[in-house]
Amino acid sequence: MTERVRCLIIGSGPAGYTAAIYTGRANLNPVLYEGIQPGGQLTITTEVENFPGYPEGIGGTELMDDLRKQAERFGVDIRSGIATKADLSQAPYKITIDDEKVIEADTVIISTGATAKYLGLEDEQKYAGMGVSACATCDGFFYRKKVVAVVGGGDTACEEAIYLAGLASKVYLIVRKPYLRASQIMQERVMSNPKIEVLFEHNTVGLFGENGVEGAHVVKRMGEADEERYDIAIDGFFLAIGHKPNSDIFKEWIDTDEVGYIITEGATPRTKVPGVFAAGDVADPHYRQAITAAASGCKAAIEAERYLSENNL
Repeated sequence: MTERVRCLIIGSGPAGYTAAIYTGRANLNPVLYEGIQPGGQLTITTEVENFPGYPEGIGGTELMDDLRKQAERFGVDIRSGIATKADLSQAPYKITIDDEKVIEADTVIISTGATAKYLGLEDEQKYAGMGVSACATCDGFFYRKKVVAVVGGGDTACEEAIYLAGLASKVYLIVRKPYLRASQIMQERVMSNPKIEVLFEHNTVGLFGENGVEGAHVVKRMGEADEERYDIAIDGFFLAIGHKPNSDIFKEWIDTDEVGYIITEGATPRTKVPGVFAAGDVADPHYRQAITAAASGCKAAIEAERYLSENNL
C-alpha cells in the first residue's frame, strides 16, 4: 500500500508540530505521523514554565495539545503510526509506517526526538513527574532550597549538578565509577562547589516516598566485600546518563555523530540528502529545549517549502 505526499513530518514534539503549522499554512498538505510518544518528551514532564507566552506556566501535555490544535487548524493530516523503515536512496523518498504502509514523500522532515536514558528502575516510572526528571533546566526551579540527586559522571551530569546547585540547598552527584568522566574544568567546578557532594562508586537501586520522591536507596561499592547499603533523603532525582536520538532507521542515508544525533549543514536543518531535513532533539545534542526544537521545526518547514518550489514539486 503506497501513498504519495509532498511533505511528510515524522514525530510530534514541538519540532514536528511547528513544522506542521508552517507547512500547513504554506499549503504543502503535510502529513504528520505522531510516533511512539504522541506529543514527545514534554508529555512526561511536569509544568513548563519557560515557554514564552504562558505567564502562568502550562502542563507539558496541554502545551502539546495546543500545538496540535494549531496544526489541525491549518489542515495538517495528523496520524498515529511509527516510522519503521526508510529508503532515502532516491526521490521520492520512501518511509514505511508500522511495517506495512509506504509513504512516498517529496520532502521529509525528521523530528523523531531523543529518548532520555533511564537506569531501568521500576521506581523511575512510578515517580515520573513526581520527583524524577531527565532535565535540570526544565525542572530544577521546582527544587529551590530542597535536596536533589543527579545520576551520572560525564559533562552533562556535572553541568546539571552545577545548575541545580544554584537552586537547591544540596546536590548529591551519584557516580557509578570511582572517578568522573567529565572534562577537567567541569570536574574542578563540581569538586569546588560547596553544595555538591559526590558519591563515587555508588549505584541507586530504588526510590521511596509517599506522595513523590522522598529518598533513594543507594549501594556503595556494589558486589564488593565492603559493600554498604544506605538511604539518602532527597526531594528530586535527576537522570543525566545521556539521551538516545531516534535516528536508527535513517543512519544508512544520512550522517550522524557517534551517539546518533543527525548532523546537519551548519546552522540549517538540511541533511546531506536533498529535501530531507532534521529538526528538534534528534539533531540537537546541546540545548534540548521545547523552544529551540520549535524554532528548528520552523526552519525545516521553510527549507522544505523552498525545496519544493525550486524543484517544481
